[in-house]
Amino acid sequence: MKARVSDILKRLIAFDTVSSESNMALIEYVRDVLASKGIEALIVKDETGRKANLFASVGPQDTPGIVLSGHTDVVPAAGQAWTVPPFEATFKDGRVYGRGTCDMKGFIALAIDTMLEAAEHDLNRPLQLALSYDEEIGCVGVRRLLDVLEMAPLRPFLCVVGEPTLMQFAVGHKGKASYRTYCRGQEAHSSLAPRAINAIHLASDFISSLRDSQRRIEQHGTRDAGYDIPYSTVHIGRIDGGKALNIVPNLCTLEFEFRNLPADDPQLLLDELRERAEALVSEARQVSSVAAIDIELMNEYPALETHPSVEAVRLLHSFAAPGTEHIKVSFGTEGGLFANRLNVPVVVCGPGSIEQAHKPDEYIEDSQLQAGEQFLQTLLGSLRQ
Repeated sequence: MKARVSDILKRLIAFDTVSSESNMALIEYVRDVLASKGIEALIVKDETGRKANLFASVGPQDTPGIVLSGHTDVVPAAGQAWTVPPFEATFKDGRVYGRGTCDMKGFIALAIDTMLEAAEHDLNRPLQLALSYDEEIGCVGVRRLLDVLEMAPLRPFLCVVGEPTLMQFAVGHKGKASYRTYCRGQEAHSSLAPRAINAIHLASDFISSLRDSQRRIEQHGTRDAGYDIPYSTVHIGRIDGGKALNIVPNLCTLEFEFRNLPADDPQLLLDELRERAEALVSEARQVSSVAAIDIELMNEYPALETHPSVEAVRLLHSFAAPGTEHIKVSFGTEGGLFANRLNVPVVVCGPGSIEQAHKPDEYIEDSQLQAGEQFLQTLLGSLRQ
C-alpha cells in the first residue's frame, strides 16, 4: 500500500461518520486534500448544513467522465465487541482494522489518491469523484447530488461504485423498499377482548399475509440464479404494540421491506399486499369501525442491472485483473440511483468483502487494497493522453 493511501485512510477512519452524526469534517478534509493539487470540489449540503456530498473532476470538461462513487457514512460501533479502537486505523497481520475500512473508506482512500495523481497528467477523459452521506440508511444523501448532476450538460460515461466486492464486477443488485405499517384496533378491558379489535392480532394476520407473499414469490416468482437468494424477498424487521397485559391494544406498528430483483416491481407487490390488508380490515370492521391498516413508505431505492456488453463495461473489463468475473449482489448501493437518474452504466467494484462489513473489528486485507490500487492505476492509465 502506498504511504499516501495509508495516511489518507488513517485520517478517514478517524472521522466518526456514523449516519446519525455530521460528515462535514471528513468532507472538508477531502476538499482540502484535493485543493492541494488544484482540484476544485463542489460541496452539496443537506438542508441542515450538517452533512454534505462532494463532487470533483480532473480532466477535460467537454467529455463524459468516469465517476468513482463512495459513501462517507458508516454504521455504529457502539454496543459491539471491538478489540481495537473502531475509529482508529490499526495495521496488523496484513489487515487494516477500523470502522469503515471495508465499507467503504478503503476504496475512498484509493479514489482520492488516484484523483491526486490524475491531476499531474493530461487526460483524454475526466476522472471524477463523488462522495455521499447517509447511504447506510437508504442511499439518502446522494439524491441531492444527483439533483445537481442531472442539470449538468454532460452525463458520466461510467460510474464505478466502490462497495466491497473482492474486486469482482457486480453488474446487478436488488432494489429495496421499506414500509412502516400501523395496525389500528379498539381498546377495551382484556376481560371483554372479544368485543374489541386487538391491534396485535390484526398485525399478526397482516404478517401472515406477508409470509404468504414470500412463499408465493419463492415458489412461483421471478428467479435469477446470479443472486445468492435468487428471488425477491419480504422481511419483517420490527414490531411494537401494547401497553399492558390487561388492555386490548389499539395500535401495533411494524416495519417490513421488499428486496426486489430488477425484473420485479415492488409497487405490484405492495398493491397485492394492500388488497389483502383491505380484506383483513373489512372483516375487523364488523366488530369496530375504527379498525385500519395504514402502510406508509419509509424509503426506497431501485435495483441495478447493467448489461456486461455495454461499451463502458467492456472497456473496464479489458484492463481488469485476470479472473475478474461479472457477479450480482443482494445488498443495495447508490448505483441504481445513478443508473436511473443519469442513465449511466454502473459497475459495483471495490476492495474487501461484504462479509466483513458492519461487524466488530471490521477490517480490510492489505492484498485487497493493493488489488484496488492496481485497478485504479490501470484505469487512470487508460485515461492518459
